[in-house]
Amino acid sequence: MTSFAFFQRLSKSFQDHPSHLKLILLCTTVTGGGLLAYSDAASSEVPVTEKKKVVVLGTGWAGTSFLKNLNNPRYEVQVVSPRNYFAFTPLLPSVTCGTVEARSIVEPVRNIAKKKEVDVLFSEAECVKIDAENRKIYCRSNINNNLNGKEEFVVDYDYLIIAVGANVNTFNTPGVVENCHFLKEVEDAQKIRRTVIDCFERANLPNLSEEEKKRILHFAIVGGGPTGVEFAASLHDFVNEDMIRLYPGIKDLVKITLLEAGDHILSMFDKRITAFAEDKFQRDGIDVKTGSMVVKVTDKEISTKELKNGGEIKTIPYGMAVWSTGIGTRPFIKDFMAQIGQASRRALATDEWLRVEGCNNVYALGDCATINQRKVMEDIAAIFKKADKDNSGTLTVKEFQEAMNDICERYPQLELYLKNNQMRNIADLLKEAKGDVKKESIELNIEELKTALSKVDSQMKFLPATAQVASQQGTYLAKCFNRMEECEKNPEGPLRFRGEGRHRFKPFRYKHLGQFAPLGGEQTAAQLPGDWVSIGHSSQWLWYSVYASKQVSWRTRALVVTDWTRRFIFGRDSSRI
Repeated sequence: MTSFAFFQRLSKSFQDHPSHLKLILLCTTVTGGGLLAYSDAASSEVPVTEKKKVVVLGTGWAGTSFLKNLNNPRYEVQVVSPRNYFAFTPLLPSVTCGTVEARSIVEPVRNIAKKKEVDVLFSEAECVKIDAENRKIYCRSNINNNLNGKEEFVVDYDYLIIAVGANVNTFNTPGVVENCHFLKEVEDAQKIRRTVIDCFERANLPNLSEEEKKRILHFAIVGGGPTGVEFAASLHDFVNEDMIRLYPGIKDLVKITLLEAGDHILSMFDKRITAFAEDKFQRDGIDVKTGSMVVKVTDKEISTKELKNGGEIKTIPYGMAVWSTGIGTRPFIKDFMAQIGQASRRALATDEWLRVEGCNNVYALGDCATINQRKVMEDIAAIFKKADKDNSGTLTVKEFQEAMNDICERYPQLELYLKNNQMRNIADLLKEAKGDVKKESIELNIEELKTALSKVDSQMKFLPATAQVASQQGTYLAKCFNRMEECEKNPEGPLRFRGEGRHRFKPFRYKHLGQFAPLGGEQTAAQLPGDWVSIGHSSQWLWYSVYASKQVSWRTRALVVTDWTRRFIFGRDSSRI
């Protein structure tokens, strides 16, 4: 049949049965469109990219921050942690005294994961071994099924993110583990709260002597850092605002002692804050003992070495002791460090890109790691060679200035050195090394450059083990993973002074946003960027607003604000539950 005859019959069919023809045309259009789409897809032959598997160990600040900010669907993420929630740890001291409830500061990991476009699988287990050579981790479930004990399993990875935090460091002091409370986890805060109530109930029994009641109501806190100071302030408020109303007969027997081995409490804060905190605690009746190093703890007494009195040993009876000083390495991290040649270190050493030194595709964040920042003097020859573009053997200010941005980005201690010595630019530094000559005529050889930069590395500092550092590291690493492929083609980091080209990413740089020290009585000390210090009630309201805004979800934000409001109206809950 010719095409003309076909269209004649088609036209006649449309006149006789128009609805049939419409159906034929519709089916033809849909089928044809599908065939065309299939044909285009087949001809383009787009390869299906296999997803890279990222394993995240830990659900603390670093791990959760990484998970929240990762949005590249090319990754498949598996989170392994012995706890299935994220805890807002800065509010743990508030949990110990009932100011905030424990459930108000935790957010289930699955609530966070379900909001992601990235595939996320969670396993409630603890890692017991890392095999970096074969890219495997060995895990053990912390759930006892009463049949085969705790299940063990192996997880493969393409990238491993270690963000497990740290243990409490007891410095091998005898009796600490057996007799002291810690304040690292939500369970620790709940246990402290029950123990405080128990101490008051026991001291209220009629058959105890007054001396025994004083011992039971003596609360000893070891460590004058932010956690110890905030807990001491929270406990003082709890006792004086709530407990003395319920236990009026024993209110004069309560004593709080803060033991600090150093010369001052809050030594990492501005001296004005340290002095104010010590004076306020003295007015409030909190006994601050500086220069007191704990050497032994029994079930009823703490032995201290008084460093100010020639090492005299004293014993202090107590009813409850809280240990809040120092951080230690987790056992499986110690084993891993021994495998990769870092056994002598206190934490996993990483480079400025948070990669574990000596491993491929393994990153470490937060309290379990420390950045091994490179020194300027280690790379001085490479820096000189890179800056000396004309190979003259000397370096002009202009030549060095052209490499200045990359040098400051790779070695932040240089920028800090210039700032601390009130130097406007690198020319001032070179002029100081060369002598009193005109800036335009400065030319330095490599030995003179070494002299100019010899004191720069003294400005290097280790990052503090805080939630703020861990959170920023998690955010930074997630952004790197989001742009991993893009930056392979167009690297954005500083020059490689020990090779050609540039690094893939800019190195991690911590930006200090300030820190708070709640001191009780609705007064807080705040040390903010720019050396701005604020102490008093206004800082307390700033503390409320910042901590509320930093909650991980709107649910926890609402719960925390509700708890604060309830405390203002009804007081703290003194039940043992």
